[in-house]
Amino acid sequence: MEHPIGELMQTAMSSIKDMVDVNTVIGDPVTAAGGATIIPISKVSFGYVTAGGDLTCQDRPRHTPEPVDFPFAGGSGAGVSVQPVGFLVVSGDNVRMLPAQCHTVADRVVELIPTVIEDVKGMLQKNDSADPQTLM
Repeated sequence: MEHPIGELMQTAMSSIKDMVDVNTVIGDPVTAAGGATIIPISKVSFGYVTAGGDLTCQDRPRHTPEPVDFPFAGGSGAGVSVQPVGFLVVSGDNVRMLPAQCHTVADRVVELIPTVIEDVKGMLQKNDSADPQTLM
Protein backbone atom coordinates (compact mmCIF):
# COMPACT_ATOMS: atom_id res chain seq x y z
CA MET A 1 0.00 0.00 0.00
CA GLU A 2 1.35 3.40 -0.98
CA HIS A 3 1.78 5.96 1.78
CA PRO A 4 -0.76 8.86 1.66
CA ILE A 5 2.01 11.50 1.44
CA GLY A 6 2.85 10.28 -2.06
CA GLU A 7 -0.72 10.82 -3.23
CA LEU A 8 -0.77 14.24 -1.59
CA MET A 9 2.43 15.28 -3.37
CA GLN A 10 1.25 13.88 -6.72
CA THR A 11 -2.02 15.82 -6.53
CA ALA A 12 -0.26 19.09 -5.67
CA MET A 13 2.37 18.67 -8.40
CA SER A 14 -0.23 17.91 -11.09
CA SER A 15 -2.16 21.04 -10.07
CA ILE A 16 0.99 23.15 -10.41
CA LYS A 17 1.76 21.55 -13.78
CA ASP A 18 -1.70 22.54 -15.00
CA MET A 19 -1.07 26.18 -13.99
CA VAL A 20 2.32 26.44 -15.69
CA ASP A 21 2.75 26.54 -19.43
CA VAL A 22 4.89 28.53 -21.81
CA ASN A 23 2.13 31.12 -22.32
CA THR A 24 2.50 32.15 -18.68
CA VAL A 25 6.07 33.35 -19.30
CA ILE A 26 5.93 34.28 -22.99
CA GLY A 27 2.46 35.62 -23.76
CA ASP A 28 0.54 35.40 -27.00
CA PRO A 29 1.80 37.85 -29.66
CA VAL A 30 -0.42 40.81 -30.52
CA THR A 31 -0.20 42.71 -33.81
CA ALA A 32 -0.48 46.48 -33.41
CA ALA A 33 -2.08 48.84 -35.93
CA GLY A 34 1.34 49.95 -37.22
CA GLY A 35 2.31 46.38 -38.10
CA ALA A 36 4.55 45.80 -35.09
CA THR A 37 4.22 42.55 -33.17
CA ILE A 38 4.16 42.87 -29.38
CA ILE A 39 5.02 39.87 -27.19
CA PRO A 40 4.51 40.15 -23.41
CA ILE A 41 7.23 38.65 -21.18
CA SER A 42 6.63 37.76 -17.51
CA LYS A 43 8.63 36.39 -14.60
CA VAL A 44 6.95 33.43 -12.90
CA SER A 45 7.98 32.18 -9.45
CA PHE A 46 6.61 29.12 -7.67
CA GLY A 47 6.91 27.86 -4.14
CA TYR A 48 5.74 24.47 -2.99
CA VAL A 49 5.70 22.57 0.31
CA THR A 50 4.26 19.22 1.41
CA ALA A 51 4.38 17.74 4.88
CA GLY A 52 2.75 14.87 6.65
CA GLY A 53 3.17 12.20 9.24
CA ASP A 54 1.57 9.35 11.10
CA LEU A 55 -0.16 10.24 14.34
CA THR A 56 0.36 8.13 17.42
CA CYS A 57 -2.37 6.85 19.71
CA GLN A 58 -2.04 7.46 23.45
CA ASP A 59 -4.09 4.43 24.49
CA ARG A 60 -2.38 1.86 22.24
CA PRO A 61 -0.93 -1.21 23.98
CA ARG A 62 2.86 -1.13 24.09
CA HIS A 63 3.52 -4.58 22.70
CA THR A 64 1.08 -5.62 20.01
CA PRO A 65 1.86 -8.65 17.85
CA GLU A 66 0.23 -7.28 14.67
CA PRO A 67 1.15 -3.99 12.98
CA VAL A 68 -1.13 -1.11 13.85
CA ASP A 69 -2.14 1.49 11.24
CA PHE A 70 -1.90 4.96 12.65
CA PRO A 71 -3.96 7.84 11.29
CA PHE A 72 -2.20 10.04 8.73
CA ALA A 73 -2.20 13.83 8.81
CA GLY A 74 -0.73 15.94 6.06
CA GLY A 75 -1.03 19.03 3.99
CA SER A 76 0.47 20.88 1.08
CA GLY A 77 0.65 24.42 -0.13
CA ALA A 78 1.81 26.30 -3.16
CA GLY A 79 2.32 29.92 -4.08
CA VAL A 80 2.55 31.54 -7.49
CA SER A 81 3.85 34.99 -8.40
CA VAL A 82 3.55 36.40 -11.93
CA GLN A 83 5.30 39.72 -12.53
CA PRO A 84 5.36 41.53 -15.88
CA VAL A 85 8.92 42.10 -17.08
CA GLY A 86 8.31 43.88 -20.35
CA PHE A 87 7.34 43.58 -23.98
CA LEU A 88 9.31 42.47 -27.03
CA VAL A 89 8.38 44.74 -29.91
CA VAL A 90 9.21 43.34 -33.36
CA SER A 91 8.90 45.84 -36.16
CA GLY A 92 10.47 44.95 -39.51
CA ASP A 93 14.16 44.19 -38.85
CA ASN A 94 14.08 45.91 -35.47
CA VAL A 95 13.49 44.11 -32.13
CA ARG A 96 13.23 46.16 -28.94
CA MET A 97 12.59 45.25 -25.34
CA LEU A 98 10.29 47.70 -23.58
CA PRO A 99 10.43 47.16 -19.82
CA ALA A 100 7.21 47.17 -17.82
CA GLN A 101 8.86 49.20 -15.08
CA CYS A 102 11.60 51.81 -15.06
CA HIS A 103 13.27 52.15 -11.70
CA THR A 104 15.34 55.27 -12.38
CA VAL A 105 15.81 57.91 -15.06
CA ALA A 106 19.24 56.41 -15.80
CA ASP A 107 17.62 53.06 -16.64
CA ARG A 108 15.31 54.78 -19.13
CA VAL A 109 18.21 56.69 -20.71
CA VAL A 110 20.22 53.48 -21.16
CA GLU A 111 17.20 51.81 -22.77
CA LEU A 112 16.75 54.68 -25.24
CA ILE A 113 20.40 54.79 -26.39
CA PRO A 114 19.98 52.15 -29.16
CA THR A 115 16.90 53.97 -30.49
CA VAL A 116 18.72 57.31 -30.55
CA ILE A 117 21.73 55.74 -32.32
CA GLU A 118 19.47 54.21 -34.99
CA ASP A 119 17.70 57.56 -35.50
CA VAL A 120 21.04 59.40 -35.86
CA LYS A 121 22.31 56.76 -38.33
CA GLY A 122 19.14 57.17 -40.37
CA MET A 123 19.52 60.96 -40.45
CA LEU A 124 23.19 60.69 -41.48
CA GLN A 125 22.38 58.20 -44.25
CA LYS A 126 19.66 60.52 -45.57
CA ASN A 127 22.12 63.42 -45.62
CA ASP A 128 24.80 61.34 -47.39
CA SER A 129 22.41 60.14 -50.06
CA ALA A 130 20.85 63.59 -50.65
CA ASP A 131 21.89 65.66 -53.64
CA PRO A 132 24.66 68.14 -52.63
CA GLN A 133 22.91 70.91 -54.58
CA THR A 134 19.78 70.66 -52.42
CA LEU A 135 21.75 70.92 -49.19
CA MET A 136 23.03 74.38 -50.05
